[in-house]
Amino acid sequence: MELQLTEQERAFRDEARAWLQEQLNGPFKDLRGRGASGDQDSYVEERIAWGKAMGAAGWNCLGWPREFGGRECSIKEEAIFNEEYVRANGPGNIGHIGETLLGPTLIHFGSPEQQKRFLPPIVASDEIWCQGYSEPGAGSDLANVQTKATLVGDEWVIDGQKIWTSGAQHSDWCFVLCRTDPDAPKHRGISYILVPMKQAGIEVRPIKQMGGSAEFAEVFFDGAKAHKDHVVGGVNNGWKVAMGTLAFERGASTLGQQYLFQQEFEQVVEAAKQTGATKDPVIRQRLADAWIGLKVMRVNALRMLEHQGADLNREALISKLYWSNWHRDLGKLAMDILGPEAEILDGGPYELTRMQKWYLFARADTIYAGSNQIQRNIIGERGLGLPKEPR
Repeated sequence: MELQLTEQERAFRDEARAWLQEQLNGPFKDLRGRGASGDQDSYVEERIAWGKAMGAAGWNCLGWPREFGGRECSIKEEAIFNEEYVRANGPGNIGHIGETLLGPTLIHFGSPEQQKRFLPPIVASDEIWCQGYSEPGAGSDLANVQTKATLVGDEWVIDGQKIWTSGAQHSDWCFVLCRTDPDAPKHRGISYILVPMKQAGIEVRPIKQMGGSAEFAEVFFDGAKAHKDHVVGGVNNGWKVAMGTLAFERGASTLGQQYLFQQEFEQVVEAAKQTGATKDPVIRQRLADAWIGLKVMRVNALRMLEHQGADLNREALISKLYWSNWHRDLGKLAMDILGPEAEILDGGPYELTRMQKWYLFARADTIYAGSNQIQRNIIGERGLGLPKEPR
């Protein structure tokens, strides 16, 4: 991808920079840098308000077609915006699951009625979404989902459990993988259903992690209801739709993720300056390696996104393995720079520092959304055409 900016792209950058600086030095100054890894359940209402301000000013869903409320921005323009977001120290996007996962899925697979109902509230940040994929017995083996949905009249009745559901306690809706034909092979008989979260048949239990936050939750469905027309892509066609969502997850959403990584890297560099760790040549080399890794991640994301669609291309297969290892190693570098201070707190109430929180959170990066072992299997089998593992 050509990285030189045209005059139009420079104007776009200046527009984005001016708006972000005005807002984040003004009414939303307290949100700067909040909502990153290990901090995603902080300032929830304020970040929802931030999303509404972004939507009102036309900065949400930049890459979406205009007919669906977007600006039809190019991948380069999306990259430009994310770079300016980093510079402005923007907060974590609490609506990113709706914007980067469900929205593109509905644009590609949804009916006109579903698009009309659900896309405008995502653009406006009026409705927050979560993802109902993983289950206690179906994490990396997603096709083994057991949550079932039975059509009763005009409603789907849903029973089962999902786990590791990011932001479920703050969400209005959830897209849920359900088994709608128990007699079909496991990759078939699955449907992708849009389920309202605010109802008696759903219980959300936040999962407190070792860093003290609770970004994830387990969700119990006990007779939960969803409208019969809220199946995306057709009944029993959910596997194809779910794989489309994962393709989008490996797509433009990586740009938003990288602005959080950039913020964290800058914190590590600043900590190294303050502690004097920059005098250590080994630390300097590790910082250089982290910076190079961040730039490689960006270039590969741009290259991948030139041909991104609703299918996982070969380039997309490596992205999760790469960023999860990079981010975990950055957390280790941060703690090594802090030295003994990494293990102590100033005093009561003994709140972990932001850096300590995301270090602890990063330990899970190589597990959730497909463990390293699963990612290597995917690369080998789908990307390289190697024989599948013996069953």
